[in-house]
Amino acid sequence: MEAEFYLRATTGKGISDADVGSDAASVVGGHQAKFDNQAIREFVEELAENELAHVRFYRKTLGRSAISRPAIDFEAGFKAAAQAAGLPTDFDPFADDMSVLLGGMLFEDVGVTAYAGAAPLLKNKEFVEAAAGILAVEAYHMGMARSQLYLMGEKAWTAANAISDARDQVDGPDDKDQGIRVNGKANVVPSTPDAIAFHRTPQEVLHIVYLTDKQGVSKGGFYPNGMNGALKST
Repeated sequence: MEAEFYLRATTGKGISDADVGSDAASVVGGHQAKFDNQAIREFVEELAENELAHVRFYRKTLGRSAISRPAIDFEAGFKAAAQAAGLPTDFDPFADDMSVLLGGMLFEDVGVTAYAGAAPLLKNKEFVEAAAGILAVEAYHMGMARSQLYLMGEKAWTAANAISDARDQVDGPDDKDQGIRVNGKANVVPSTPDAIAFHRTPQEVLHIVYLTDKQGVSKGGFYPNGMNGALKST
């Protein structure tokens, strides 16, 4: 989903047919963004390259176990996410610099906590090392997006914090999310009091991407038909 998002924002096109699997479903929504800041454009282009590299790495590493791309609906997903966060109903995450970073933040924070939560589930040492490396890249992405949003001022602070609050409402009873401004100060690095990144279980991640706080849900939000892998239900 991250690769599809950033590729569309920077090129107007998603992942090529060669990289999505033999039985890939379609992606709805997304278009090339109008960037005003050249540095941010370059940042997002780098994110797109990184996420596409992750897709290719996983497909190569998993081999026959790799799944095809599930159906992704950016239009319905972001509309529901914007409504939950109290953002304007016409919020377009592909509109401009701030919008792309807000859309990316929705994914990046979750990606970091997802990799942290998956670490105890991995038994193969090589897989743990690879996952740790990818987690580090996702954390770099998250730090860039959050710091750039913070520099954009109060409008960005308000929107980013609203996205954080919306995620916290659906992922479970624990408080595992933090906005980019807390107690009147910058909060670029969301973490526990011990400065350790939060972790989420696969089910908590699914709650966010399906945009539901209900148990036993197997589709919705950004994934209208659910996931293609073994872990599908909240």
